[in-house]
Amino acid sequence: MTVQDETTVESGILLTDAAAAKVKALLEQEGREDLALRVAVQPGGCSGLRYQLFFDERSLDGDVVKDFGGVKVVTDRMSAPYLGGATVDFVDTIEKQGFTIDNPNATGSCACGDSFS
Repeated sequence: MTVQDETTVESGILLTDAAAAKVKALLEQEGREDLALRVAVQPGGCSGLRYQLFFDERSLDGDVVKDFGGVKVVTDRMSAPYLGGATVDFVDTIEKQGFTIDNPNATGSCACGDSFS
């Protein structure tokens, strides 16, 4: 896991080393170094809010940008309060493969794990 100081934990999203390596590998496959991983919160899902992770070349007014070993992670200003201290990880096991988000701000989640409140 990436080690961050306490002020960083409170003020933004964290990306584990495994997640950063996976993002870097995906960007290399695409041949695009100009993209950032955008993590956003949108209305929807069983619990009211859902996460969105996607590559983005845009820079929006108020974006919070963090760098994790050359991987840029961007959060829009509306999503940032919901994601402060959240950790994005990448799991690759026989049972599950993909990005996961551990969010201390979530008070509840649905069974599918794709949305939270």
